[in-house]
Formats: sequence, structure tokens, C-alpha cells
Amino acid sequence: MTINLCRRSILITFTVATVLSLNGQARRVASGYPDYQTPCPTPATEIYEYDFVDVQPQFPGGDLELIKYINNSRRYPAEAYTKGIQGRVMCSFIVNTDGSISNIRIVKGVEHSLNREAVRLISEMPKWEAGKVNEENVPVHCLLPIPFRL
Repeated sequence: MTINLCRRSILITFTVATVLSLNGQARRVASGYPDYQTPCPTPATEIYEYDFVDVQPQFPGGDLELIKYINNSRRYPAEAYTKGIQGRVMCSFIVNTDGSISNIRIVKGVEHSLNREAVRLISEMPKWEAGKVNEENVPVHCLLPIPFRL
């Protein structure tokens, strides 16, 4: 019984220490994206980005300005429009330490022309306010759905 109690306390201590060390400092390593949809300068670069940060990256002016930007800049591809194709393109990208956007990729696409338009829209975004960990700018992995509705 004391052996089981000792093992439990070690396991609990290890679990708490692991969670505390990951809080705000979780890192992920992703490799470059060689698919046709991603504007990536080198096909196999390693990127270190944060998933959890103290201050999230933000589009200039906040979420309302992001929605305005998407609605004003999005161009519905003519062929998809005439065929009645609609949906939401889920994109991922990295907001770098200087606020620039890189490594754009399609997580869940709808149709080729809508996917390309979503990538174009994100690639032409102005610089964001960078994410921060301990008052230091860090690259942050972000997800953004781009809706296409008729």
C-alpha cells in the first residue's frame, strides 16, 4: 500500500510539474508545406511557433476590423459563384515576431478557386500586433475561417 501511495504521489508531482512548465510556453515544431496552396519560400524549413501565449496576436484595430477587411477585400471567384459553390475555408498561418504573416496553408478547403482566394486574402493582410510571452514577441500559430456565402 505504501508503494502504491508513493507511486501516486510521484505521478501527481510529475503531472503538476509538467503542466506548470507548459503553461504559456507550449512550443510546436512544424515543417514547411510543399503543397500547391502554400506560398512557402523553402519547402522544408522548420518553424518554431507558440500555441499558447500571454497576449494573443491581433489584427490592427481588433476583430471588427478583421471582419471588415475580409468582407471588403474578398473577391468571390466567378466560376464558383456561377456554380453556386459556397462554404468556409479554414486556414492556418503564423503571425511572426514582427507581425508579418507566413506559412499560410489550407486546413480544410472547399473548392480550388475559393481556397486560392482565401490564401490571397490572408497573404495581403497588413501586419498584425505580435503575440507575446513574458513581454517578448513570439511567433504564434493561428487559425482563421474565411467564409464564402452566396
